[in-house]
Amino acid sequence: MPTISIIAAVADDLAIGYKKRIPWYLPADLKHFKDLTTGHTLIMGKRTFESLPNGPLPNRTNIVMTTMLTEGVVDGYFEADSIDDALELSSNSEKVFIIGGSVIYKQFMEHAEWMYITWVHGEFVADTYFPETDFSQWEEVSREEHPADEKNAHPYAFVVYKRK
Repeated sequence: MPTISIIAAVADDLAIGYKKRIPWYLPADLKHFKDLTTGHTLIMGKRTFESLPNGPLPNRTNIVMTTMLTEGVVDGYFEADSIDDALELSSNSEKVFIIGGSVIYKQFMEHAEWMYITWVHGEFVADTYFPETDFSQWEEVSREEHPADEKNAHPYAFVVYKRK
């Protein structure tokens, strides 16, 4: 069975999206995401998949959760219509990252052993939020605080949590 991790960029007020987009631009977080997930399996919702500018993320197995499975073969990714189906598709993977959106995070929260959260410090207009999480069930393993700089307009922290 693979290790299941949630990975998300989350504002201090739990905002994660606005109009199907991330409400901030942090190149450091995009690099962090790529470094952590390359070579592994990603599970995401259909709207998250549709928000990817260039289709399936390269060098990763992409599994898209949807209630409307495409007939025939899909190009560059797999589809799953249930948590069990997605986990079965990823059963040969070493690591599986749940990459959103909100409903998918909530559905997989009980299955996750790790969370990789980029806390984005600031206030943002949002219409999508990370699910309420009981952080007393999680141990903070590491934290790297970063100030805003010329490339990243907002201060942020890379935080790793392990389920207690």
